[in-house]
Amino acid sequence: MHVIEGKWKVLILWEIRDLPRRFGELRRALPGISEKVLAQQLRELETDGIVHREVHETVPPKVEYTLTEEGRELDAALEPLGAWGRRRMAPPGAAAVA
Repeated sequence: MHVIEGKWKVLILWEIRDLPRRFGELRRALPGISEKVLAQQLRELETDGIVHREVHETVPPKVEYTLTEEGRELDAALEPLGAWGRRRMAPPGAAAVA
């Protein structure tokens, strides 16, 4: 549970589940997160083997974040929780959101 603890880690995982994302893209996709917290959360996810950080040798340097194999496994494990949350967000009597 420590791997996904906190307000932002699961949201970060959702943002990088399908495509590599750059730091600035993540910052824009997660309104309310500070750069300091985003950097810290990404470092922790990288340390835990969930996120891979790739630095491209360009000017300026380009850094992309992707899920590792363990990160994809964690994403699959979190999918039922996401489905549950989507059902809970649907108005009463409305069809569940896929």
